[in-house]
Parts: sequence; structure tokens; C-alpha cells
Amino acid sequence: MSRWTLDDIPWDRFDPSKVDADLLAVAKAASLVERNGGDYATYLCNVFADDPEMQEAARAWGQEEIQHGMALGRWARMADPSYDFDGAFEKFTRVIKLPLDAADSVRGSRAGELVARCMVEVGTSSYYTALAEKAEEPVFRAICRKIAADEHRHYKLFYVHLDRYVAREGLGFWGRLRVAAGRITESEDDELAYAYYAANENAGPYDRATANRAYARRAYAVYRRPHIERGIAMAFKAIGLDPQGRLHRIATSLAWTYIRARARRLAEAAA
Repeated sequence: MSRWTLDDIPWDRFDPSKVDADLLAVAKAASLVERNGGDYATYLCNVFADDPEMQEAARAWGQEEIQHGMALGRWARMADPSYDFDGAFEKFTRVIKLPLDAADSVRGSRAGELVARCMVEVGTSSYYTALAEKAEEPVFRAICRKIAADEHRHYKLFYVHLDRYVAREGLGFWGRLRVAAGRITESEDDELAYAYYAANENAGPYDRATANRAYARRAYAVYRRPHIERGIAMAFKAIGLDPQGRLHRIATSLAWTYIRARARRLAEAAA
């Protein structure tokens, strides 16, 4: 069960003068991805069909993801009354479809599926923390803080089940690393790019590269080094590496250098 509801959001504190157009654009995209949590929960329940404990966790997680989408969508409509959240979601789900009839994980094993889920929560907990710290609009900041806390708790949830399945299936370090690396590269697949397009573009055909650049330019700009450092530590833990060692420091420096450079290139290209 969710630990907060939409009634806990201080909607009456909304300040339109502090809405940032770039943050509004990424919030619209995020509202669609989060709202689709029910389908992800269905997929996980299929993969873990004989594991009632994991199914219960997946259903609760899915409901919280849906609530994230509803909160972001409601805020986006306040910030931009022309935003058709329901219409954008319908457009998004016509194109982005999950393998709801799959009985086995697309990651090759249940342990691999849980590694992938941990990596998603690494990304979202870091991202919403960064958004909350960047935002000046009080309601959006409050929503992002609540979502960030949920996503961090979701990471812990999936990690507990990952421990169970690693012990059961014997997925080693290299297998976990392969799944984690694959999931990271998927961060620039059609889901986020098309969510950005469906939520923000009202005319013209979909072009993945254009939409991806538009989304990434805004998303990369919100990160600061502590967000990357914390995210790398969580990722290292999921794949079985020391989250505080020398390798973590090297990986953090490399990732932060890449993100700053990518953000700069995207900003220069847009200008």
C-alpha cells in the first residue's frame, strides 16, 4: 500500500511564476512512463507466477508507480492547462507496449530481471532527487521528493528479492554486470523518447533521435555529482561490487565527466 496519497500533496501552494519550462517538459514525459506502472506489474507477476511474495510486492509497486504518474500529470495540468494527460497517455500506450503475454523474463532469468529492476530504481531515485533539488515550484518539488523516496524504497524491495534469486539461480557477477549494462543502455530507447514526444509534441511525425535529444538535454542538465555518486553506489551493490571502494570513485568520476560533457553538447546543439 502506498505510504502517501494525492491528498498529501500541498496543491494549494502551487506557484505558476516558478514553473520551469524545461522541468515541465520532462515532468510531462515522466507522467506517462510512471502511469504505465500497471502493465509493468502485470509483466512481473507473469514472470514470477509461482512466487506469491514477489507478486504481492510487484502489485504494490505498480500501484505506487501509477500514483507517481497521476501526481505528475495533475501538476503538469496545473502548470499547463492545455496538457491533455489522458490523451497523451493513450497515445503513448498505443506505441509503447510491454510483453504482457511473456511467461519468462526478457532478461534471461528471474535474478536478471531483478537486477534490471534495481537499475531502473537507481536511475529514478537519482533523477527525482535531482529534479527536487533543481525545482523552485513548491508543489513539483514536494512531488519529486515523495517519488524519490518511493523509488529508493523500491530499490531496496527489489534488492531483497534479488538476493533470494541470486542464491537460487546462481547468477554470477558477470551475468549481473551484463544485465545492468544492458538496462543502462536502454535508458535511451524508445520509451523515454516517445514519452517526451507524446507529452510535448502536438504536430509532426515522431523522430526518435530528435525526441531523445530534446528529452536528454533537459534531463541531463539537472544532475549534480552527488546524484551520480549515490547512483553508482546503488548500482555497484546490485551487481555485487563494493559500493564505497576505489572502483566506485573511478566510476563516479567517469560517469560525471560523461554526463557533464553530454549535457554541454546537447545545450550547445540546441542553442
